[in-house]
Amino acid sequence: MTKASFTEFVWIWNEHQAQGTPLLHKRIARWLEARLNGHERELLLMAFRGSGKSTLVGLFCAWMLARRPNTRILVLAADLALARKMVRNVKRIVERHPLTKGLKPKNRDQWAADQFTVVRPSELRDPSMLAKGIGANVTGSRADVVICDDVEVPNTSDSVPKRADLRQRLFELDFVLVPGGLHLYVGTPHSYYTIYAAVPRIEAGETEPFLNGFSRLELAVLDAKGRSRWPERFPLERIAKLKRRTGPNKFDSQMMLRPVNIAEGRLDPDRLRLYEAELDYSEGNGSARLLLNGKRLVSASCWWDPSFGNPEKGDASVIACIFTDEEGGYWLHRIAYLKHDPALVGEADEATQLCRQAALFAKDLYLPAIRLEGNGIGKFLPGLLRRETKRLGLKLAVVETHSHTNKDKRIVDAFDAVLAAGALNAHRSVWATPFITEMREWRAGGKCKDDGLDAVAGCLLAEPVRLNQAATAPLQHQKQDWRPGAPIKVGNDFDL
Repeated sequence: MTKASFTEFVWIWNEHQAQGTPLLHKRIARWLEARLNGHERELLLMAFRGSGKSTLVGLFCAWMLARRPNTRILVLAADLALARKMVRNVKRIVERHPLTKGLKPKNRDQWAADQFTVVRPSELRDPSMLAKGIGANVTGSRADVVICDDVEVPNTSDSVPKRADLRQRLFELDFVLVPGGLHLYVGTPHSYYTIYAAVPRIEAGETEPFLNGFSRLELAVLDAKGRSRWPERFPLERIAKLKRRTGPNKFDSQMMLRPVNIAEGRLDPDRLRLYEAELDYSEGNGSARLLLNGKRLVSASCWWDPSFGNPEKGDASVIACIFTDEEGGYWLHRIAYLKHDPALVGEADEATQLCRQAALFAKDLYLPAIRLEGNGIGKFLPGLLRRETKRLGLKLAVVETHSHTNKDKRIVDAFDAVLAAGALNAHRSVWATPFITEMREWRAGGKCKDDGLDAVAGCLLAEPVRLNQAATAPLQHQKQDWRPGAPIKVGNDFDL
């Protein structure tokens, strides 16, 4: 048993690793030890991403085992891989820390990847440390310490059913933790309806916060005076760049620890930068260029989310394209809400009509590829689209894509950062479509229209098509590829 304080335990480990101990880590270490010595058994540690909180909690586990080897610790995370990572970290500390000598067992079967048992005086059924994913069955387990390390992530909190399931599983831990045991939550909020909220969400039926009564330590990357809590690793310049890159929503959530409503995704059309210029295609010296508003374009993304329904009553079939210039600016140049003509069904069925419109859309805009949402009816459209592009004499790649991310999250992830940075330009024609109304009226989980938002989000999130693709122009009048670095053909009908 060690009599060292936890702060000393951390300092010795860092010295052993030839690294310093930042003030941020000292504060967390003192808080954890003070709560434990004060017999406070329900704790919440929220610290910004990259703060090293999980590393410190791993040291905390090793220190508790060094003090009382009979301690049984259950680590619960959003998935088993994350929980195992914590267990591996603690094993490494036990093996190498000067104050944990003699704790490692001689039997290898007591030193597994997802659980281990240290040398201890009592014979106990449960291991010293056990890793479990949130979906695992923990019935029958007993623990003196339960650590919930990042149990709330997008995959466990991005919908009402997932949030309800997460809470139900966490309630079950009351039957695992022994009387007087320590329950520690570690994480950052991923939803407005986060389990870490300090006040109840009345609209969600809460009368008190989920972790009501828990002692809390919240450490955002910036303190109340706007200073960095870890200036050596997170200087103000880096924090500013991080905010621009991630967007205000993710920054507020993961770095400032503010529960953010996904509906507040800042889908404000006033943040779009209006322009009226048209594409300027030119050839010269055996190469081609495509300009827009005086800037050379280097890549394009085109996304089609098809539907056969009536756009007034159901989903719309929307195709959109975004160009990227040399400076990284985004140009939403066109968005089209495709409709079939019932009067022409005898000549061409609905699917063929829509594929022809999509092919013409790509042809007019010099697009090298179309990404086609393959969910639902889109499963059999790639073949039809390829047939129509061939009929028009186009060299156009048709890429079938499947979306697995929640639509609301996909839309916020796509728009949040570029809108906040003022990097999304939109052509005047976009204002003549339902897209702008969709931006103003959109609310996550609501019943408002979002087909145009989904298509443009697909463009923003898709990998832009850049090099070594054939240009989409009629084969009989093939134009040069406008993207820098594209291959060119050189004639060889000359005499030597």
